[in-house]
Amino acid sequence: MQSKVKLTDFRPTGLDRGRSKLIEILWYFTKMVFFLSALPFPSNVKVFLLKVFGAKVGAGVVLKPRINIHFPWKLSIGNHVWIGEEVFLLNFEPLIIGNNVCVSQRAFLCGGNHDFRDPAMPYRNGPINLMDGSWVGASVFVGPGVTIGIDTVLAAGSVVTKSVPHNSIIRGNPAKNVGLRWK
Repeated sequence: MQSKVKLTDFRPTGLDRGRSKLIEILWYFTKMVFFLSALPFPSNVKVFLLKVFGAKVGAGVVLKPRINIHFPWKLSIGNHVWIGEEVFLLNFEPLIIGNNVCVSQRAFLCGGNHDFRDPAMPYRNGPINLMDGSWVGASVFVGPGVTIGIDTVLAAGSVVTKSVPHNSIIRGNPAKNVGLRWK
């Protein structure tokens, strides 16, 4: 059997990078020094830098070391949000994080994908929305086009590829609703 995949036919269309190449390069250098570093730069310094690059960031945000943010200009973070070590925010499309949200260590919020049913593998990206009070556990994967409901918990290691309702506990791979957070 011969493969039908033709990556030579891939065209990088359908992705609006949102800023000039120069701004993107400046962001990458800033990210390498202040965000990907294991040094514990103060959160207020990192919040300031995110805002300089176009992010919307609320009050009381805690940003741990080694956070990888792809496009800060497509990022909106509410008030009193915690983002843990080694979180990867691959936000090719808008990423909205509500108020009082916790994103735990090594979570991967992945707004980028490819249409694997098309031999040219075109982009199939989508926004991600973490609504108020949600908690993304350690090493959770959240895919493009997903909304996490208000007060919903994604248990550690879960793989979430579809939107989930408010006040739920979501667990597993594939992720399943296993109960209510607040009864």
